[in-house]
Amino acid sequence: MKLCFGILFLAQFALAQMPSVPCIAPPAPPPARPAGAPANGPGRGNFTPRAQTPQTAEDIAEIAKLSQLPAWTTAAVDGDYTSGPGYPTAPELAKRVGVPEGKVIEFVMNSAESKHYPGLNGATFQRHVCVYVPAQYVAGAAAPAIVAADAYGMRYNLPTILDNMIYDQRLPVMVAIMIDNGGTERSMEYDTVSEKYVQFVEDEVLPRAEKEAGIKISRDPEARMTLGGSSGAAAALTMAWFRPDLYHRVLSYSGTFVNLRNGPEAPLGAYEYIEHLFPNSEKKPFRIWLQVSENDNGVKTASANRRNWVTANSRLAKILKDKGYPYQFVYSKGAGHTQRKVINHTLPQALEYVWQGYTPQN
Repeated sequence: MKLCFGILFLAQFALAQMPSVPCIAPPAPPPARPAGAPANGPGRGNFTPRAQTPQTAEDIAEIAKLSQLPAWTTAAVDGDYTSGPGYPTAPELAKRVGVPEGKVIEFVMNSAESKHYPGLNGATFQRHVCVYVPAQYVAGAAAPAIVAADAYGMRYNLPTILDNMIYDQRLPVMVAIMIDNGGTERSMEYDTVSEKYVQFVEDEVLPRAEKEAGIKISRDPEARMTLGGSSGAAAALTMAWFRPDLYHRVLSYSGTFVNLRNGPEAPLGAYEYIEHLFPNSEKKPFRIWLQVSENDNGVKTASANRRNWVTANSRLAKILKDKGYPYQFVYSKGAGHTQRKVINHTLPQALEYVWQGYTPQN
């Protein structure tokens, strides 16, 4: 039985990985894999799976309550909600006649030139970065910004969403910096709970983005949002946690707030946010939107393993509520880990929620 759960978790963890790709239009669905094949091919994992005990009766009851949460609607305020099982694509993802289109500038960063992530054991790699600049951007103006892990925006039509929502004045005139992951180093970058990744972004990525795209990025933390899914969502929260002077807004899909990569600063990995960091810290100036799916990773394993994405995210939401954070938590029925249909359905409204209350500095 333990062996079966270990194999099950290996398959779930493989799904949590995302291949490194250039910043291109959202890819077509991949061809079907043979039964039992890893989700991203050989060599993508970073961990040896450990035996996972099955969920307890208490875990089952805890998760069952999530399906009884109220429906997430356009009128939703702070709190906990459900969505689905139907997920029509949001209209904001479609280009509209008469809406000015922004531009997307792509550049490549060579790891050999990085002081933070030069490549493990001398194995260098290239990292693609895309920068969205809206048509309304005024040269020299300090723009609000979205910083996205895994080049997430290019995967989910973020430039078109921003074109439409900026035009409709539902979002401020903002730029988006969509940063590809480090390939086989992805987990090291994203699941490590430390200041290293955010320092890499600040020291190396954003200055290059400003230069390549001819923009100026605001330093106001109220004007900065992080975005990610899976381990990229853990990175998004970690960026804000360690640099609240730079980031106040976080948007997370199927966040990997579990114990995958531990170290001296975080013995329980990103589960530290649930176990110690949020509970034992003063309230930070964050506004957070987080989502998890009914069939997300680890859902059939015991919460005591600290590798159940569903209980981890729902427990984080409870802590946010107890601490008085402005947040929304959405439990997606009938969906899986970072599933495209969920993101295509929810991303525009989630963005609108996260950016509520933003007032540009004079």
